[in-house]
Amino acid sequence: MCCAALSLAIGLLVQATAALAQNEDRVKVGVTTWRNSGCSDCHGAFADGEKQRDESPTGANLRTTRLDAAALKQTISCGRPGTGMPAFDEGAYKVRACNGQALGPPPSDLYPTPRALTPDEIDAVVTYLQARIVGKGRTITKQECLYYYADQPDWCDDYK
Repeated sequence: MCCAALSLAIGLLVQATAALAQNEDRVKVGVTTWRNSGCSDCHGAFADGEKQRDESPTGANLRTTRLDAAALKQTISCGRPGTGMPAFDEGAYKVRACNGQALGPPPSDLYPTPRALTPDEIDAVVTYLQARIVGKGRTITKQECLYYYADQPDWCDDYK
């Protein structure tokens, strides 16, 4: 009985470790997608609303958002007409209903997206946001800077 319980405990630990590694892989895909799809142009590198391109609309501070995973996915997929938030899902409105509208052309007041994202990329961005951004407050840490910037710049030392 002791050996069976020990075997079960080891098995559960191995599964938990594998799940954490899988989740961290999804977070890495999410941060890469965030960096390469224009999200930081409006929301900033650290999703704090400090946009990186002056000509882009100012995005929300996602570090203090109260959106859950489903709301984040909907917003990224469908955008928010009239706010500057583009629809990153190529099938939004045309193939998949969005924001309570019937299938048809997307609203004319959606900001253009730099590139469309696949549903898997959108899910990875949501995983990244939930793991590293949402609920983290306004303070950006050195660790976050180093995680975001793969080249590990010295100026990340400016963060505590």
